[in-house]
Amino acid sequence: MERIERRKRPRRGSHDRRLRWNDAATGLVVPVLAIALWQWVAASGLVDRQVLPAPLDVWRKWVDYLLPLEPFSQYGDGGWIKWAFSGELPVDIVASLYRVVVGFAIGAGLALPLGLAMGASGRVHAWMNPLVQVLRPIPPIAYIPLAMLWFGLGNPPAVFLIAIGAFFPVLMNTIAGVRQVDGIYLRAANNLGAGKLTIFLRVILPAAVPYILSGVRIGIGTAFIVVIVAEMIAVNSGLGFRISEAREYFWSDKVIAGMISIGVLGLLIDIGVTRLNNHLLRWHRGLEH
Repeated sequence: MERIERRKRPRRGSHDRRLRWNDAATGLVVPVLAIALWQWVAASGLVDRQVLPAPLDVWRKWVDYLLPLEPFSQYGDGGWIKWAFSGELPVDIVASLYRVVVGFAIGAGLALPLGLAMGASGRVHAWMNPLVQVLRPIPPIAYIPLAMLWFGLGNPPAVFLIAIGAFFPVLMNTIAGVRQVDGIYLRAANNLGAGKLTIFLRVILPAAVPYILSGVRIGIGTAFIVVIVAEMIAVNSGLGFRISEAREYFWSDKVIAGMISIGVLGLLIDIGVTRLNNHLLRWHRGLEH
């Protein structure tokens, strides 16, 4: 009897996949309705198509943006490699992602040890907190004039701005994670004879990991916003630069195509970071169900 019941019981893996597909299908309803409304507004003539092009026009422009500017036949031997990577969109995505990765690595690399020190040590927190609270409300965009004066044009000012944008979310979440550790765990570790270093590595740091990963997620999102702004002003490549260029020539279809590309890329990055967080936090009780 027990064997029969076990066979009838659905597998957990297939059930989870079915739920994910249902969630994905539900999430597509509103975007599809929005695109349909957009198409109707553009086709009805209520808005000038030069100002708001139809979705099909944007799709064609996006394909032109993705594919190479020159015919495949002009590349000769080995041309399939150049053909695959010679479009504007792949080049712009690589340029933007490079700046995001480098800037985020610098910002998070500086914020993480400082946040751990400020969270674990009241003295370090007393020294550094006033300066942090003064600088934290300043948006990274406000640093653009200084970044251009200090670093000129190109990647350095963009990386500087991205590092600032990623620094404070990681810092503040790390501080909060360390300071929110339950005192029961600390007292239990002290009673068991653990030293300060052991308590920090085996109790405080693991307990702060969920907060740190939340800061990483927010920091990556902020870095992606900052890179678009920086590319519109101080860089001559990337997704932000391409949108700014299209605006100057009043190519509204290319502007929207670039915006959609940014949205899709940001969604993929967020999905990747979320899956990484779920993988690293398998032990966390909030993810058991």
